[in-house]
Parts: sequence; C-alpha cells; structure tokens
Amino acid sequence: MKRAPKGSQRRRQTGRKSATTKVLYVEHDDDNLYMLKTRLERCGGFEVLAAEDSEQGCKLAVTEHPDVILMDLEMPVIDRWEPVRTLKKDPRTRNIPIIGMSAYAEASEREKAMTTGCDEFDAKPIEFESLITTVRRVLAKPK
Repeated sequence: MKRAPKGSQRRRQTGRKSATTKVLYVEHDDDNLYMLKTRLERCGGFEVLAAEDSEQGCKLAVTEHPDVILMDLEMPVIDRWEPVRTLKKDPRTRNIPIIGMSAYAEASEREKAMTTGCDEFDAKPIEFESLITTVRRVLAKPK
C-alpha cells in the first residue's frame, strides 16, 4: 500500500497545506506587487493573493479569508483609511490582522494607522526581513 506524502493528512483535514500562510497583498504599484509577491513565495511558506485596488482587496478578504493582509495605505481614488475601517467592521474579516504600509514613515502615520484599525505598521521601502518578522509577530498574537 502506498503511503500518503508527508503533510497530506493535514491537507485533507484543513483543505490547506500545512505551514502555509495565506497573505493578501493590496498594492496599486505593479513593481512593488510583483517584487514582494515573488519574494514571499520564494522564501517558502507563503501563498500570496494580490489585489491592485482597495475594493478588490476587500472582496478577496471576504472570499479568501487570508491569514494576514498587507495593505498599501497610499491607494488612489478611495480614502486610504476606509478599506481598513471596512475590513475591521465586517464580522467576516475583523479578526484578520492588517499590516498597513506607507512611504510616510513618521510616527504620526504609524499612530493613525494603528488607531484606524491596523494591527501593525511597516514603512516603505520595504525591508523584507523586518516585514517577515512583523508578519510572524502579528500572526502569533492571540485573536
């Protein structure tokens, strides 16, 4: 009798690969989107969903229920704080941690992000190892 590949037991129970973190990255800049998505997927343990605008990001959060959301706070068209508020008000998405990201690295930007509903804040340009540490820290917090 053939044995199932390692980890398949968990896959059958949960429907997802073991030790895979589902990340939703909401970013309007194609270069930033490609760079971070590629790096996360190459480092292993991450499945990355991409949304090019806040509306698409909110829809994906509801349908895909990611483990964490990386949200560019400098999105065009919509008030940049509205997607965070929307996700935190919705019972289907309120417990998904959101890491707000912005090129404005002042303390006031971080404070505004946190009071609006972000669970953490990271400045751009992204320092990859620091972001990974932040993602792991946010995921380790009790919900």
